[in-house]
This record gives sequence, structure tokens and C-alpha cells, in this order.
Amino acid sequence: MTGPGQPKPLAHPPGMPGRGDDDEEDEDEDDDDDDGQAPPPEGAYDPADYEHLSVSSEISELFSYITRYTPQGIELEHRLRPYIPDYIPAVGDIDAFIKIPPPDNKPTLVGLEVLDEPSARQSDATVLDLQLRALAKHTTAKSTSVKTVENAEKNAKVVEKWVRDISELHRTKPPPTVHYSKRMPDIDSLMQEWPGEVEELLKEISLPTAALQLDLSAYVDIICATLDIPVYKSRIQSLHVLFTLYSVFKNSAHFRQLAEDNYIENDESTADRLVIQ
Repeated sequence: MTGPGQPKPLAHPPGMPGRGDDDEEDEDEDDDDDDGQAPPPEGAYDPADYEHLSVSSEISELFSYITRYTPQGIELEHRLRPYIPDYIPAVGDIDAFIKIPPPDNKPTLVGLEVLDEPSARQSDATVLDLQLRALAKHTTAKSTSVKTVENAEKNAKVVEKWVRDISELHRTKPPPTVHYSKRMPDIDSLMQEWPGEVEELLKEISLPTAALQLDLSAYVDIICATLDIPVYKSRIQSLHVLFTLYSVFKNSAHFRQLAEDNYIENDESTADRLVIQ
């Protein structure tokens, strides 16, 4: 109560917010919270889609837990952002089959029947044909092209290049694959080192030579049995394994070095002998 002549107190002291100001601030905070919530993503859970389900009250109450938490969309700061680049067509090194027609207007079929090499150093047609024949799995009755060099005494470089190409062809030619009808041991297993007792015995007793008074089939049986090569009714496959083993030993640099270290000398008179060290 105030007496007469005294001023009435203000409803709100100056500088202090009133109740109306608090309501406005609360509304602003609510607006800020609404702005921070991201719109529901595509395919998100919508309770209206499952209202028609005839389930018990307990199950219906479980569905309410889905909407109790609403995640907020937070823009994460990142340095790299994936994107799909624009499609830029490019020709590249693919042959566009744009050929200038010859003056006689006859199709050359370059790139279809004949290899089209846009390089200044083109392949030799004959060598390329031999390479394709070496890689082919089947034989063909097509005639082989033969290269002819005119004035060979003046074209020494052409002859030398031909020799190099053929040597490279034979060097890179894949080995022939033979499928045996009978089970044969692997070449690597046949190249394993013999026991020490056998090696000591071979220093005193050499392998049987062709000088034995035996027929060829019996001699083949003895040699194959010595080298653990099985012999069947037909000895052709066994002989193939034997000669393959001999070729691998002969071309192996490791065993050649061992032969040189052991001072093994092959006399010309015994050149037809098979010596396995």
C-alpha cells in the first residue's frame, strides 16, 4: 500500500525483463530448435503407414519408441567431397576405322583381315605369322608365307634382323604340352638329388651303355627303371619323359656348373652315352 502523495511503484524495474520478455525469448529458442532439426530423409519411418496393423496394445506401444528420438542433421566439416565427374568423351588409342580409300577403290580390310599398326616400326608379317602359329592350339592348312630378300649382299641389316627375330621367336616359343594317357611322374621330381649311397656307387659302376648285348626294348626298360620312369606296354610315352628329362638337364645352367666344378669331361667316343650326375 502507498500513502497519498507517494509515487506508485513500477510494474517492472527499469533494465529488468518482464514476464512478456521471457515468453518471447522462449519462443525464439523454440524457433532455433526447430531450425536445427533437419527434414526427415527419404524413406524414413512414418507412423501413419503402420496405423492399420491389427496388433496388440503392447506391440503398438513398442512402435512409439521409434519416434521418441529425432536425430538432428549436423553438417560435418570435411575436406574431400565425392562427386561424379562430367562425362567427357575421348577417342584414345582405339582404332576409329577411318581409312582413306585407295585410288582403285578396292577395300583393303586393314584392321579386319590385316593387322593395322600405326607405328613407324612395324612388325614383320612373316615373323608375326610364325608367332601366331606357335601360339595357336590347333594346326591349319593355310600356306606359310616365305620372306624373300632381294640383293641380300647389299641388305645385310635386313638379314641380321631376320636372324634376330627368328632367334627371339624360338627363344620365347612356349614348350609343347603333351598329355599322357598313362600316369607319369613330374620332371621336377625326377630331377631330385639321388641318395648319397647311389652317388657313391655310380662313381665305381657307371650306368649301362648301349654296348650291352640287349635289344633296344630291354635297354629302354633298364634306363627308365634306373631313372624311376614307369614303363607300360607302349614305351613311347616313357621315352618322351626320358628325353624331356635329358633336355632339361642339358639346358640347366645349375647342373652345367656342377659338371664343370666336378671336372666332368665328355669324350667324343662316348657322345652317345647318357650320363646323369
